[in-house]
Amino acid sequence: MPTYVLITVNVAVYACTSILSGSLTTSPYYIAALGQVNANVWNGEAWRLITAIFVHADILHIFGNMFFLLIFGLRAEDMFDVKEYLLIYFLSGLSGGLLTLALWPPNTVSVGASGAIFGVLGATLIFARQSIRQSIVGALIYALFFFVINLGPDVNYLAHLGGLATGLLIGYTLATTRRYHPSLRDHGYIESWGKG
Repeated sequence: MPTYVLITVNVAVYACTSILSGSLTTSPYYIAALGQVNANVWNGEAWRLITAIFVHADILHIFGNMFFLLIFGLRAEDMFDVKEYLLIYFLSGLSGGLLTLALWPPNTVSVGASGAIFGVLGATLIFARQSIRQSIVGALIYALFFFVINLGPDVNYLAHLGGLATGLLIGYTLATTRRYHPSLRDHGYIESWGKG
């Protein structure tokens, strides 16, 4: 359920900014108004760290992010309750924004849910391994591989890295506090992720 809610909100925000922009590409005006502009955040507009997670630059940006949110989010729903899921999503998105804020210059502008989505990916990967007492090395390698293949021009790799690291940490923490999570076996994660 939370996956579909998040997708709906993201798509609704994109639809609004597209309509207002008169194009499938969100205008620089709305990106600057709602996105993470580092200089503005440093000047007290901390709310941008959250709103930027829901703003997307164009149709390919929103489609790609929502496609992966659907895949990883539905898997996360089998492993975490709604509060845990939303904690992972928002803390990962926030961490990606904070890392961007800390390491990139004040004129940096960033938008998109990819940091949050990388967090969901990291949490599900490591939770599935750790909760059944298997080596987490395979999960870490897969997470690193997915991070690397998503590098490219105009990609905020710091948001991806911050979100992924946060998701891995939360997923590991949640897994170590539980002895067994029945839904992992019920949904085949032991069999599909059991080999590293």
